[in-house]
Amino acid sequence: MRTTLTALTEELKRLKGAGVRTVMVSDESVAALRAMVAQRSAPGDRKQETRGETQFAAAPVPSVSPSPRPEFRAVAAKEAAPPPPSRLRSPAAAILPQPPVVELPAGPKAARWEALRELVLSHPVCQANVRPGKKVVLGVGSLNAQIMFVGEAPGADEEVQGEPFVGPAGQLLTKMIQGMGLQREDVYIGNIMNWRPQLPTAGNEQAGNRPPTAEEMAFCLPFLRAQIEVVQPALLVALGKTALDGLLGLGRFKTLGEARGQWHEFAGKPVMVTYHPSYILREPTPKKKRLIWEDLLKVMERAGLPISERQRGYFLER
Repeated sequence: MRTTLTALTEELKRLKGAGVRTVMVSDESVAALRAMVAQRSAPGDRKQETRGETQFAAAPVPSVSPSPRPEFRAVAAKEAAPPPPSRLRSPAAAILPQPPVVELPAGPKAARWEALRELVLSHPVCQANVRPGKKVVLGVGSLNAQIMFVGEAPGADEEVQGEPFVGPAGQLLTKMIQGMGLQREDVYIGNIMNWRPQLPTAGNEQAGNRPPTAEEMAFCLPFLRAQIEVVQPALLVALGKTALDGLLGLGRFKTLGEARGQWHEFAGKPVMVTYHPSYILREPTPKKKRLIWEDLLKVMERAGLPISERQRGYFLER
């Protein structure tokens, strides 16, 4: 449980660093957390867990408010009491083997990508880290893309469909790409992670997300490098703090703001760092939209895409 609380603490700190002050949490998630805390048995374990709970409680993080959405309220009303410990599932074991060495066959891009796809989707470690009925996720898009977007990790929608950025954040990313004068099919979209980092759940469904650990990111990074090797994009766009940490090194930048809007390098490719689309979803103000758009204008310029005066003026407050 301490590992889970630490992961939650780090995620809340990340959100605070991005300027978020309030986080909406469903009643189901709150109930699951309470059940985790209540699930203490052995005295030795209790002492260790208490230290984790103290760290979680003392961390300077954004305030958390129950979600007002009626669909969450309706479910919570049916399960007001925390689920019994036997129904709680813990995350997969944190210990992973050494990162894989990915060697792709020679040949055309399509054949190499298909070989990579088969490797990742059937990889025993990837399969062991997805819940029953969920899917391992590999990148999608044009194998001749100039621009490759790199996100963080699959979420609830992504692990169901087996494709990155298909939920609300993905729909917003599609609009951002269209604003650049492109279509989603013109770019390549991948993630640092190939599975959704697990949290304890009630039943089969996971409520909420956590950032991947350094070990998880290190294990999946060879798969991302292989995608870059196949696609050979002109540049990469890192979306969010986890993508920043995965590409440029965990702990190198304390906040995303320190790295955004600047050109960096990964695998011999220039990297532009910007906010994750969910940054806008939480508070869709023109100011926040403009911050991301300014980064995308730099991407368009570097990629040699035409930029109209209308595009240059997007989201400027008048």
